[in-house]
Amino acid sequence: MNRVWQVIIAVAMTALWLVPASPSIAAGSATEAVRGTIDEVIRILSDKEMKQPARHQERRKLLESVIWSRFDDREMGKRALAAQWTKLNEAEREEFVGLFRSFLTDAYADKIEGYAGEQVQYLGERLEGSYAEVRTKLLSEKTSYPMDYRLMEKAGDWVVYDIVVDGISLVRNYRGQFERIIRAESYAALVEKLRKKSKDIAAPKTRTSTPDGAQPGPS
Repeated sequence: MNRVWQVIIAVAMTALWLVPASPSIAAGSATEAVRGTIDEVIRILSDKEMKQPARHQERRKLLESVIWSRFDDREMGKRALAAQWTKLNEAEREEFVGLFRSFLTDAYADKIEGYAGEQVQYLGERLEGSYAEVRTKLLSEKTSYPMDYRLMEKAGDWVVYDIVVDGISLVRNYRGQFERIIRAESYAALVEKLRKKSKDIAAPKTRTSTPDGAQPGPS
């Protein structure tokens, strides 16, 4: 996957925008929650003190906390594993979700921190029961990209479970990669690759961004 697509996904994970509340949610509560998230991300990214090299890890942890308060890591993990998810017990599911979350955080952390003020244009939304899809366009100085957020209502709030950029689903992309590893080797092999990736996250070396060594994105 090329660098542009990586940056787009990273920006999408920071420019969190959810639809207005459904009838089952207090009016304005979802929008207020998202605005609070966006404001906090921007505050962290813009804080000159937090940009100091000595506070790099602190800054990254803060960004991770804010982002994952809006994205549903369990739902993303479940959809990325697809049929394999039903074969796992709860302990195995929890381990996979933790590894997948760590993997995604590592893959896009640098891109998130490189956010340079790209603008998001909101084009519309589609509601279907407790699910929603928000159509947006990411605008930079040179070009623009269509970007759709897929959300579900959970515990009285909207949470993101997938992002579609220029017709490419983040979750479906990883599902394809994971399925290839499971088919060629085994689920245990996939988990082992993710475990190794998780252990390598803090290592000061050039890292790849998928468990099988490819860049994250379309095959």
